[in-house]
Amino acid sequence: MAAPLVGAPKRKTVAAIVTEYRHYSHADVVVGRLLGGNSANGVHHPPRTHVVSMYTDQVPAGTDMSRDLAARFGFRLFPSIAEAITMGTGKIAVDAVCFIGEHGKYPDNELGQKMYPRYELFTQILDVYEKHGRAVPTFFDKHLSYSWPKAKEMWQRAVKLKVPMLAGSSIPVTVRTPELEIPINTPLEHAVGLGYGPVDAYGFHLLESLQCMVERRAGGETGIAWVEFVAGDAVFQWMAGEGAWSRPLFEEAARRNPRRKPATLEQEARRPVLFRLKYRDGFEAAALILAPSGAEWTYAGRRKGSPTIESTFFGLPTPGRPLPHFDGFVHCIEDLFLTGKAPYPWERTVLTTGALALLFESKRTGGRVETPDLDVSYRAPGRQFFQRA
Repeated sequence: MAAPLVGAPKRKTVAAIVTEYRHYSHADVVVGRLLGGNSANGVHHPPRTHVVSMYTDQVPAGTDMSRDLAARFGFRLFPSIAEAITMGTGKIAVDAVCFIGEHGKYPDNELGQKMYPRYELFTQILDVYEKHGRAVPTFFDKHLSYSWPKAKEMWQRAVKLKVPMLAGSSIPVTVRTPELEIPINTPLEHAVGLGYGPVDAYGFHLLESLQCMVERRAGGETGIAWVEFVAGDAVFQWMAGEGAWSRPLFEEAARRNPRRKPATLEQEARRPVLFRLKYRDGFEAAALILAPSGAEWTYAGRRKGSPTIESTFFGLPTPGRPLPHFDGFVHCIEDLFLTGKAPYPWERTVLTTGALALLFESKRTGGRVETPDLDVSYRAPGRQFFQRA
């Protein structure tokens, strides 16, 4: 480990709380950039913070990286979350907490949701804050829980404890091709998101990439009134009827992916899954998973009174550095840790967490699910961060 430069300003200290730390786990691609720096906007930036402690819920034999990294970077490993945050001092001993409850061997429920113990682990973090009477800036990776009641409880408790929070997906802060930032208070008619992969893990990324665009519509975000999970042939039946408005938007979104092979939506999707979203202000959006296609993530939408469809691809037109979306993500995380202010509202992730959890409830029941609890109101920043190079 390199010695600190004489006279260099002291960096904010971070406790990393992770489910597991192995190659290409979220702990690796996020905490790894806190340790070694990130390349947001194509320029390498050395770490602006200092990871000093870590708790790992699981230590996979033969693939764990945390023990080796502790020796290389000098952070301390602790057997409990409370000890990682207090470091044996009897008080909160770090300036920030990075919580990553993604990856590890945890069970799936009957609906196909991975039951990560995010509620159980994050509750222990909040317990430390409550015991010591103060909270530090905290990052929460991905959605809050597979369960909306658990997620709602965490959200309300974090608000009560006044925790400076940032959460969510790395996709909204990656490069957009072409660069598209919807002006704040734009009157939108409809919007869609197109994605791929496992419905639970990647469905969340799809919802967040859609939400980061539509939250900028006129009036700001007011929440979601109902959701519906549609699968199989019923997806294209809906597109041919009630959802005819969505077909040109999905086709434009598909066209935006520079790595997609020419094919119709029907040819590409052997197991299509559609998320229908009706917002409390009357706005309607939809998100389509073209499993098992490599559609990646794209957006398309139309403003009220305009025939033009605006669209973008969340990513670079040609592959470059592996997982570059995490560079911009870590840039935002460090901004939170340094300033105590999130670059965008974590209510976005609260809302998408609830939407995804209740979409799985719609899958269970086979019909539309009313969502009165998703009355999550917030305003997007006028100028939001995402990578531009």
